[in-house]
Amino acid sequence: MKGILGLLRSKTLVNKPKDESTDSMLFSTAFAGQGVDDSMLVPWEARAVEVGAKRLSASRGGKLLQGLWAKDKYMAHLDKDAVERMERFFEFASVPSNRDLIRQDEYGNFMVVLLTGTIAVDRVQPWGEQLRLAETRPGDILGEMSLLDSGIRFSACTTLTDCEIAVLSAEAMDEMMSQDPQLAASLIALLARKLSLRLRVVSARLSDYQK
Repeated sequence: MKGILGLLRSKTLVNKPKDESTDSMLFSTAFAGQGVDDSMLVPWEARAVEVGAKRLSASRGGKLLQGLWAKDKYMAHLDKDAVERMERFFEFASVPSNRDLIRQDEYGNFMVVLLTGTIAVDRVQPWGEQLRLAETRPGDILGEMSLLDSGIRFSACTTLTDCEIAVLSAEAMDEMMSQDPQLAASLIALLARKLSLRLRVVSARLSDYQK
């Protein structure tokens, strides 16, 4: 994570020629660097078709995102202007209930922000038992761990109700890094903080469950 933030910080200080695009492909090429080929990767475009997602207007999606993040103690560090600049990198969609947005142990290069509705987060334990880790609320972020580290999905995320979501893909993150690196650096830092907190909570729950 420090390496990513250092890379982004250097981009804000040094103006590079437009044809030097190596560091602007950091997220979209990361899975290939881990040995994950295209046939193993589940992008949002494929999952959207599978779950019957319908496009949500950017005006509605952006308004919901702004309102929710303004109330979040971490994401509120992004002011209204920053969130408005970020909206164009997101895709907004509505998804019916009982659909798997994310499946455990798959490779996916996108994260989801829940705007309305409820999503269950479940993990199948090594011995086969399914454990409900959380039922998310609007404003919660899902799937950012795989987006940041190019690893497999830790848990499954299933819509319990009709939901509206915002989706940020690896390609969109690279575009943000290229066009607005300071904004991308701020987002990554905040995602890392929220992810660290959530992993601590999940780790504590798993430890208590195994006692």
